[in-house]
Amino acid sequence: MDFDLPPDDDPRRLEVRAWLEANPGPTPDELLDAGYTVPHLPAPWGVEADPMHQIVIDEELRRAGVRRPDNAIGIGWAAPTILLAGTEEQKQRYLRPIFTGEEFWCQMFSEPDAGSDLANLGTRAVRDGDEYVINGSKIWTSGAHLSQFGILIARTDPDVPKHKGISYFICPTDLPGISMSPIIDPTTAHSFNQVFFDDVRLPADLLVGAEGDGWRLARVTLANERVSLSSAGSLWGAGPSAEDLLELVRRAGGCDDPVLRQKMASLKCEAEVLRLNRLRTLSAKLAGRTPGVEASIQKAMADDHGQHVMELAKELAGTSGMLIGSGPKGMLRPVLEESFTENLLRTRQFPDVSSIWHYGFIFSPALTLGGGTFAVQRNIIGERVLGLSRDIDVDSGKTWAETRTGASSGSGA
Repeated sequence: MDFDLPPDDDPRRLEVRAWLEANPGPTPDELLDAGYTVPHLPAPWGVEADPMHQIVIDEELRRAGVRRPDNAIGIGWAAPTILLAGTEEQKQRYLRPIFTGEEFWCQMFSEPDAGSDLANLGTRAVRDGDEYVINGSKIWTSGAHLSQFGILIARTDPDVPKHKGISYFICPTDLPGISMSPIIDPTTAHSFNQVFFDDVRLPADLLVGAEGDGWRLARVTLANERVSLSSAGSLWGAGPSAEDLLELVRRAGGCDDPVLRQKMASLKCEAEVLRLNRLRTLSAKLAGRTPGVEASIQKAMADDHGQHVMELAKELAGTSGMLIGSGPKGMLRPVLEESFTENLLRTRQFPDVSSIWHYGFIFSPALTLGGGTFAVQRNIIGERVLGLSRDIDVDSGKTWAETRTGASSGSGA
């Protein structure tokens, strides 16, 4: 790592502070017009902020208590795709309502029968004049019941290799033939859905990019170019961090249980490793390099860490931790409880949160499944980071690479 965060009198900080003083409590439109909603993007949406400038803007907005619109899929995935491959008409129609949060978006990628291999998707899109006829289903569609649009990938050509025949669409969620079944998770929250497409007629002008180019677009836009140091919170950044929990223990006078003290020390060590790795990622971006190993390690460690935070919170609550809605609330400053709960409510996915700690504990098993399972992530690290061979094929006794070259794996060791 080789950088220092800009000092308090950095001109970029002063510029943001001056704007905030002149625009207290900015509306989403004002925030967007200033370039502060998506500062990494070019004008007219952002200010082409480099990674360090992004950090400065994030810090100043947080200090002023200014929140960006909540539209994670729209801002993080749909908008970059439309900017990259959309028509001018698509950009003019969809980008601004995405960035202001006026129109909420969901992601229609995963399917019940595709498993961890997204390219095995079976939802079909058949061209019929000026429309595509869509049939199939998607699952684990977060926030679909609250969304006006979704980003949809479907198979337009079944006769080519599976990665080649996929196309990318903008899909209004109110089209005839679309229906949804809620999936109630163990927290009792309705955040997920299964979405069904029965002869849905989708206008052809909602195709993004070229037909058959959907796999490339899906992969490109899963990479979020924004840089942030504020992702230390558990629950994929939405919940309290390890440091928040440890601060509650300090405020309560500490802990004299040696087992719990050791667990808190381990949690602190995990959090510090993750913090330093985030800084490695930022350092790589500042040096003009694409983060590789850092990002893979971050995903694998952060999900386990989020579970450890919530497990320890329940343990600290003692026997009352077995009760619904419980957690270390006796140690929790009301402002923190309200802030974390409000943060989850603002995501629109978790409307029934009572206690952030109880909710987080029940939800935390999903951390190692969502966004790429822990098993798939470790395979990626093993193969692409550590250079290990793929699994042995039990029928041929060869690794995946060897089946392509005709070589033998010998004993398979």
